[in-house]
Amino acid sequence: MISLEEKEKELQYYQDTLHEVKQEIGKVIVGQEEVIEQLIWAMVSDGHALLEGMPGVGKTMLIRTISEVLSFDFSRIQFTPDLMPSDITGTKMIEIHENGKQSFVFHEGPIFSNIVLADEINRATPKTQSSLLEAMAEKTVTIMGETRKVSSPFFVLATQNPIDMEGTYPLPEAQMDRFLLKINMGYPKKEELYEIIKRTTGTESYQVQKLLTTEKMQKIQLAVKEVLVSQELLDYTVQLIMATHPEEEHASELVKKYVRYGVGPRGVQSLIKVAKARAFYSGRFHVSKGDIKLAAIPVLRHRLFLNFEGEASGVKEDLILEDAIQYTDKVMNVR
Repeated sequence: MISLEEKEKELQYYQDTLHEVKQEIGKVIVGQEEVIEQLIWAMVSDGHALLEGMPGVGKTMLIRTISEVLSFDFSRIQFTPDLMPSDITGTKMIEIHENGKQSFVFHEGPIFSNIVLADEINRATPKTQSSLLEAMAEKTVTIMGETRKVSSPFFVLATQNPIDMEGTYPLPEAQMDRFLLKINMGYPKKEELYEIIKRTTGTESYQVQKLLTTEKMQKIQLAVKEVLVSQELLDYTVQLIMATHPEEEHASELVKKYVRYGVGPRGVQSLIKVAKARAFYSGRFHVSKGDIKLAAIPVLRHRLFLNFEGEASGVKEDLILEDAIQYTDKVMNVR
C-alpha cells in the first residue's frame, strides 16, 4: 500500500515532468506557449486536438516535436483529396504462402500508432475524414468485419487550414465533436520572428530529450481523473453550457441572436476533463473557476453551430462564448 507522502511525491514528479515537456518543446518551437499548454492538457485528458492556423505557422512542426519529446510511436498522414480510408486504417491483402495456399493478411495503416498526425485534415473528402471517427471514439478500427484495437495511449493530433481557404472540406459535425480541443494557432510576435530566423537559417540544430513513456502518460491520465471538482463548480459548468442554448431562459444575448444549436453533453464532459488537466498542470488537485473559464473557449468553440445570421455576419464563436461566460457569471453571482 503506497503511503500518502509517496503518492504526493509521485504526483509532484508527474507535474514537474509535464512542465519539462513544455520546456523541451520550447527548444524547437518559438513562442506559442498557450498552444503548447493546451496540447498537453488534451493529451493528459486522453483526448484528441485539432490545431487550426494559416500555412507556415508551425502546426506540423509542433506536433512532430511533441512526438519526439514523448517516447511514443508516431505516424503522419498527409490528407489529400485522393486519400482513401484504407490508406489510413490499413487493409487485408491476399498473400501466397510457401505451400501454395492463399490467405488474407492484414497490413496495418498509420492509424495504429500512439500519436497520429492528421496533417491538413480538411484537404481530404468527408468520406476519408470520417474513417478516423471509429478510432477516435471507440479506439478500435473495423476492417472487413474484423475489429482491432488501436495503440494505447492513442491521440489524433490534427491540423487544418481555415475552412474559407481554397480546396478545403469542412469536417463533419460528428467528427468535430470528437476533438476534445480546437486550438487556434496564430502568427508569431515580432520578437519571436527574429528568434525563428536565428534558429532555422543557420547551421545550428536543436535536439530534444525523450521525457515520457506510454506507461507514465497512462499514470498521469489516471491522476488527472482523480482531481476534485466541487458541486459549486459543477453547477457553474452546467449553467455555462445551458447559456449556449438559444431556446433556454438563461441563454446570453449573443447566443439567442447568432446560435442555432448549443453545446451538447459531450461538451460539458470535455470541459470538466480539461479543467481537471489544467488544475493538475498548475500543481493543484482541485479545479478552480479559473480552470473552467480558461478551458471553456478551446473546448467549446467547435461545438457551437451558428444560424444564418451568425454565418452571414461573420461573428466569431469565441466572442459568443465570452459573452456566455460573462452572462453565466452574472446569473451565478460570480466575480
